[in-house]
Amino acid sequence: MSATEATELPALFPFAAIAGQPALRQALLLAAIDPRIGGVLVEGPRGTAKSTAARALAELIPAAPFVTLPLGASLAHVAGTLDLQQALAGHAVRFAPGLLARAHGGVLYVDEINLLPDALVDVLLDAAASGVNAVERDGISHRHAARFVLVGTMNPEEGALRPQLLDRLGLCVRLANVADPAERQAIVRARLQFEADPAAFRTRHAAAQAALAERLAMARARVLGPEALPWSDAVLQAAGALCVQAEVDGVRADLVLLRAARALAAWQGDAEVTPAHVQAVAELALVHRRKPGVAAPAPSSAPAPAPATPPAAPPPQAHVGESTAQGRGDAVSDWGAMPAEPVGTVRLAVPDLLPAGTRAAAKKA
Repeated sequence: MSATEATELPALFPFAAIAGQPALRQALLLAAIDPRIGGVLVEGPRGTAKSTAARALAELIPAAPFVTLPLGASLAHVAGTLDLQQALAGHAVRFAPGLLARAHGGVLYVDEINLLPDALVDVLLDAAASGVNAVERDGISHRHAARFVLVGTMNPEEGALRPQLLDRLGLCVRLANVADPAERQAIVRARLQFEADPAAFRTRHAAAQAALAERLAMARARVLGPEALPWSDAVLQAAGALCVQAEVDGVRADLVLLRAARALAAWQGDAEVTPAHVQAVAELALVHRRKPGVAAPAPSSAPAPAPATPPAAPPPQAHVGESTAQGRGDAVSDWGAMPAEPVGTVRLAVPDLLPAGTRAAAKKA
């Protein structure tokens, strides 16, 4: 990209200035610290800063590309395929990289991920979990690194993902509309200030943005370096107990929960992972995996580690689908299942089968 093209790109809203969505900020930062978590699924209505936060996250990672997957993308466009021009010109079989190769080291943003074909979502999730994209088709046998932060967004009103695909997405944030008037005013005011003068707005948040980027780099080094933060048997037991209580399938939830807890510990600068870290990130890892009808556990009496700066603990509104009374959460968690609904009683007319004479005598009595 030339300098002229770069200056024409619109300014990005800084991550440090995003307000009103603490759970979203936390989940994105944790996934950026350890991409092996498997990405973040963001569910919520329109206008809840889903795409704004994803774009801002890429800016915190040095030299990180931000790649958007279009809804109509083909499998060849995403994973890569045979370079036909090279094959026709030089009679050589060469690999033409796709979007997964371009997203390596950065953020891959997938809007309306629930509307993509399942086969395409499988490829995305395989690469996000393994960090490698393998292509075996069209005469091509090729593997390349594809370590990126997958951010998928969806509006539950437009359809749901199958449980098999939900389980393979690392963390999940269920956003709600901001109901507090003062908080809404602060969000709108910040957005209007940014649109009026993006450069001045970014300058005001430059120090906080630089601090976030530096802290993120330090946390990534602690997690992805040769000496990762240790965890004790108590941490493993805490994660296992929460997963058993949620009645999840398999052990993928345990692994995601442990990695997210370690990422939080690294973000906070702690020397080791503790059960408190597991409790703090449990809902992000389990809300989309919990079996329908299984209630979320009550908050632990032990105080969770509170970071001085974001991320913050998920707010109560992120706990959607805690019981069968919350229909939307159940519909997302179990493909084809429908929540129980109260049914009113109806007075039925009972046919009169008594003879006329008997009925008159019964009335006189």
